Amino acid sequence: MKLSDFKYNLSENLVAQYPAEQRDKSRLMILNREKHSIGIDEFGTIKNFLNEGDCLVINETKVFPARIMGTKEKTEAEVEIFLLRELETSLWEVLVKPARKVRVGNRLHLTEELYCDVIDNTVSGGRVVRFNYNGNFYSIVEELGRSPLPPYIKRDPEPLDKERYQTVYAKVRGAVAAPTAGLHFTKELLADIEKKGVKIVPLLLHVGLGSFRPVQVEDLSRHKMDSEYFEIYQETSDIINQTKADGGRIIAVGTTTVRALESTVTSDNSVKVEKGWTDKFIFPPYEFKVVDTIITNFHLPCSTLLMLVSAFADRDFIFKAYRKAMREKFRFYSYGDAMLII
Repeated sequence: MKLSDFKYNLSENLVAQYPAEQRDKSRLMILNREKHSIGIDEFGTIKNFLNEGDCLVINETKVFPARIMGTKEKTEAEVEIFLLRELETSLWEVLVKPARKVRVGNRLHLTEELYCDVIDNTVSGGRVVRFNYNGNFYSIVEELGRSPLPPYIKRDPEPLDKERYQTVYAKVRGAVAAPTAGLHFTKELLADIEKKGVKIVPLLLHVGLGSFRPVQVEDLSRHKMDSEYFEIYQETSDIINQTKADGGRIIAVGTTTVRALESTVTSDNSVKVEKGWTDKFIFPPYEFKVVDTIITNFHLPCSTLLMLVSAFADRDFIFKAYRKAMREKFRFYSYGDAMLII
């Protein structure tokens, strides 16, 4: 398939600018691949589609406030620094805005005590910077930083976003974007799901901006994903493999969870314990080895996330569902409504 197969037009008023008032009160579209049917309900009813013996896999990455404002030394021009990933202690890959004004050799001041030197450019248009500071870097960032809302949310971050742009099970700091399918779950809903005899297990994939960058090449096989750090834990691996052996389903919360699981599959279709970096790009045609069901949001045109769900449920079926979602005024993207593909 080609890049142009994943284009669609969306009215701006369907792009969610704020989250639903209650996490589990967002809308849910249910896609049944076998029956080729499309249903609509409230997200909280998702527990009715999960069965005893199933395994729900969540991504416990935690978003940190990665957007920091600074100024250039000498000119005092304002610059936004978006932290992407820590390469080593004090050394970070970042995005800077406006990029044209920030060159190798520049020094950027964030506070009187904190500054960074630009030491290199990156292939993707970012910068490598070295921070100079006293104390705990992440504590400083928590104090200075703002929530890293996506660019299609056309407003400044608000105090609400620090809590709502985070899953209730976020645990391990390191993501610069939320695994948004998980934003719909409440602790009460997860408890109800466990009471049904569904095992809930975590893995880790620190979401980077690469997941959301539009593909720029028409030939999808030529696209290269940015690498993202992930971990599959021993207990998670054991429970997933036992669930599959017992005939239960593996239900992945979000495309990041899908990519982590499918990055570790062995020749006998089991999941192994692993930690490292993955640049796995899933697009049609693709044979899924681990995941049986996906919970996801509605994704941007030409995005790798849209391609992944199109590989799982058939591109034409997904686009039929998207057209219905637009007619029914579903809310799209990070703060939007959800889709369950069974």
